[in-house]
Amino acid sequence: MDEQTKVAILAITVIIPILSLLVWNSDQAIISASSDSTQITVIASFYPLYEFTKQVGKEKVEVLLLVPPGVEPHDWEPTITDLQKMHQSNLIVINGIGFENWVDDIDTVNSKVMVVNTSEGISLINDSFFQKDENKHYDDYSLADPHIWLNPLMAKIQVSNIADALLQIDPNNRIFYQENAKSYISKLEHLDEKIKNELSTCKKDFIAFHKAFSYFAVQYELNQHTIINSNNPNIEPTSKTLEEIINLAKNSGINVIFTEEAVNARTSEVIATEIGARVLVLSTMEIMNENSNYIMKMENNLSNLKEALCT
Repeated sequence: MDEQTKVAILAITVIIPILSLLVWNSDQAIISASSDSTQITVIASFYPLYEFTKQVGKEKVEVLLLVPPGVEPHDWEPTITDLQKMHQSNLIVINGIGFENWVDDIDTVNSKVMVVNTSEGISLINDSFFQKDENKHYDDYSLADPHIWLNPLMAKIQVSNIADALLQIDPNNRIFYQENAKSYISKLEHLDEKIKNELSTCKKDFIAFHKAFSYFAVQYELNQHTIINSNNPNIEPTSKTLEEIINLAKNSGINVIFTEEAVNARTSEVIATEIGARVLVLSTMEIMNENSNYIMKMENNLSNLKEALCT
């Protein structure tokens, strides 16, 4: 954590508690900052969790997006304003699996706020999963791929975990949250069936930008190859890696190279030019787009994958 964040945490822990005595009773949980006192204030760490929470909470929940729209959440650090938001919230929704590297400091900011780790109950994939035994998951957070939300069936578990947290905070509206979660989970199940059916007879090998689609690939029996051999897209590829990807694409007859929304497409374009391929976007869902949503983005990914694998 950088010095600015450490200073911010110190400021929050000293100043804000003093100010908070003016508006909070010492024996109650943190009250929503919303003008509507009946709403629960929830902070979602990044876009998919923001949408999942809104789908479950609807009008009874005010959901704030922690990572700003257009900002890539890998290695993002909270500002003083972000820490203030966390201090004033009822619930913080995180992905877990090390995706939010700042989460260990939440107790320093506000020890009373509930934090729901939406990865609870999900078997993780790391490099050992592919190298040792493809029938077993290895739950090592330091090595695991955090991109669970890109598998609709794992997104279902995340939605259920969010619903469980909301009804703990607001048990009077238990049925409301459960029914909303059930409705959205039904949409995710339909999405899963659609992807499975439409990719089942297609080719298996695709080249993504970075290692974000491991859970997706395992779910739909695809083979993910990547330009960046990392769970973090901010690492530069080596010349050897590029050469290997170009050779793989040529040998496998791959005619589409994928890029992502928040990265420079130049690397993908160089590879595509070398092998006479096209460049399409395979969204990791990490960037919010007001004109789209999770289901729409996943269906667009499906469309681009079909263009790469089924033609």
